[in-house]
Amino acid sequence: MKVDYKTIAAPVTDILLKEKGSKFIGFAFPVDNEADLKKELDHIKTLHPKATHHCYAFRLGLNGENYRANDDGEPSGSAGLPIYNQLLAHEVTNILVVVVRYYGGTKLGVAGLVKTYKESAKITLEAAEIITKELETTVQINFSFEKQNQIFTLLNKFDAKILDFRAEENCTIEASLKMALKQNISEQLSEMQNISFQFLA
Repeated sequence: MKVDYKTIAAPVTDILLKEKGSKFIGFAFPVDNEADLKKELDHIKTLHPKATHHCYAFRLGLNGENYRANDDGEPSGSAGLPIYNQLLAHEVTNILVVVVRYYGGTKLGVAGLVKTYKESAKITLEAAEIITKELETTVQINFSFEKQNQIFTLLNKFDAKILDFRAEENCTIEASLKMALKQNISEQLSEMQNISFQFLA
């Protein structure tokens, strides 16, 4: 099971490439969902309303299973796909790369477009800091009050972050920890008396 993925640490903007008078401007954004995608795309269109094309590709999901490449009026397969192939080459997901083009009067032809959009996406990604993010899971544990220290010691050992703690006669705690540790903490919780637990995510 996959427990981590590669993405970029922060947005990269205004990476300029010139080709035969045309200007290609690259942008890359870390995104977590379709709403993020739409927001960033709308933002670019607001920044560059007079651009000839706003071509882009994105990958979402642990294995990049949700993806799209958009040529935005360029010949089919000449813009979105070369951008998307760079996402694959850099093995990144949860990312949107947009290349804005201002037409300079000289046609580049399909081969020229493929080459330039690929190069633009490549230098944009090279300008970004690529990081590995570890997946997290959330565990909910129910236990009696006197078990409190035992539970906290265990969570501490697994470097878990406490999200919510309700202390009553029966306590409930929610904590997030690295997905890679799920099996291990499950085994240790199972050995404890009078507690119940479940993974929420």
